[in-house]
Amino acid sequence: MRSFVALELPDAVRGEIVALQAALRPGRKVPEENLHLTLAFLDDQPEPVLQALHDHLSQWQAAPFDLCLTGLDMFGGKRPRLLYLSVAANPALIAVHRHVRQIAREVGIDLPRERFRPHVTLARFGRDLHEEQMAQIGRFMARYGSVTMPPFEVSQVHLFGSTLHPEGAVHEVLATYPLRT
Repeated sequence: MRSFVALELPDAVRGEIVALQAALRPGRKVPEENLHLTLAFLDDQPEPVLQALHDHLSQWQAAPFDLCLTGLDMFGGKRPRLLYLSVAANPALIAVHRHVRQIAREVGIDLPRERFRPHVTLARFGRDLHEEQMAQIGRFMARYGSVTMPPFEVSQVHLFGSTLHPEGAVHEVLATYPLRT
């Protein structure tokens, strides 16, 4: 099963993100129900591996923490492919990310080594952006680039299953792990 470990966003934050997305013309906006912050993308995993991951995550303890989404950025350089909301520097988030990846490796999931850039994806762009669409993205970034969402408490982590469909991915919460001291 295609899966990932992530943080869900509170409804109020999601609502503000959807309002922000409405001002963006080009791109495929991430549906409100799919807005999240990925801690570890696990790719396709067999049920026994996901069960082992679940067992380990169920035993894990970490304290809740506050998180703030602030500032827009893009992946893809001169030809952007993805617009996202950045996350304010947060040592607790980094620790949770590292621990989730460590648990995943312990149960046999081979994760690629990559720098963690915590973000919430807002929109994806095709390779065929024309000049006017690039200008629209530029104007959007100039107007909203320094946006800051209200801070919120992270009190749980989720294991998601993800099914790909022609109209986009459908995410389903498979398990929830409360953060507690």
